Amino acid sequence: MVGAARLPDAPGIRLTVAELMALRDEARGPGRHRPATRRQGAVPARLAGAGIDLREIRAYVPGDDPRRLDPAATARTGQPHIRSLHEDRDDTTLLVADFRRPMLWGTGAALRSVRAARHLARSGWQAVLRGGSVAGLAVSDAGLAEMRASTGDAQMAALARLLAHQHDRALRHAAAQPGIMADARPEPMPEAPPDRLVEALAHAARLAPAGGRVILATAPGAWLAACDALARLARRRSVSVVLMLDEVECASPSGLLAVSDGRHSRLARLSLPDLAADTARLQALGVTPAEARP
Repeated sequence: MVGAARLPDAPGIRLTVAELMALRDEARGPGRHRPATRRQGAVPARLAGAGIDLREIRAYVPGDDPRRLDPAATARTGQPHIRSLHEDRDDTTLLVADFRRPMLWGTGAALRSVRAARHLARSGWQAVLRGGSVAGLAVSDAGLAEMRASTGDAQMAALARLLAHQHDRALRHAAAQPGIMADARPEPMPEAPPDRLVEALAHAARLAPAGGRVILATAPGAWLAACDALARLARRRSVSVVLMLDEVECASPSGLLAVSDGRHSRLARLSLPDLAADTARLQALGVTPAEARP
């Protein structure tokens, strides 16, 4: 097992709590709402509904719910009046960080996984600054780790620690996997484990309430095995899948490149990925696709 002390301690490879906490100053969002209830993450919406935050008191018209009659206004005016209330909506954002092997790679200043964590942290800060609650879920080939929803800077500090710890865990797990030695026969491939992302999205249904928001940061194509899970999650929630593009996927080098695994070499030419199919398929699942470029 590779210990944390042996991991390359370089910006863009190791994920730190400090860099995620520093993103608070970059977060841009509306001012804090006054919560309509004591329930964490509930904020007043503009629509009339069944909350407890008073919207208006007006004269009764046929079709109004008589259970909302306001006794004081009715007695004072002699005419039936009802209380119109704001509807409470659940402003809970679940951040899902994909730290599986395809994310532990990058050609620029940072691994795809590090950029994904930074992107999610910015979204988390935006949520807490407007008074919403934030939950977290990290998925890697080593397993899952989750954090239930709460509000405030303390929650973001705990989430930053979770992401940094789970990212180190993912790096250690990847480094501990058996490789192919130049002077030895390749080891047989182990049986493919169950898709961790599918497992994570099943947990997401518990962490993100109906009406909440889910943001998954992953790699292009890395979500394909979880189509059914994404569609189920999107039935009652707003789900966004952010595709973390590497620098080489935004501006591929010209000419032929040599690719080698230590034993065999090939020449290859890189081309920019066409994300139109990914975008169309995500939209068909009821999911909002997005791209995050370096």
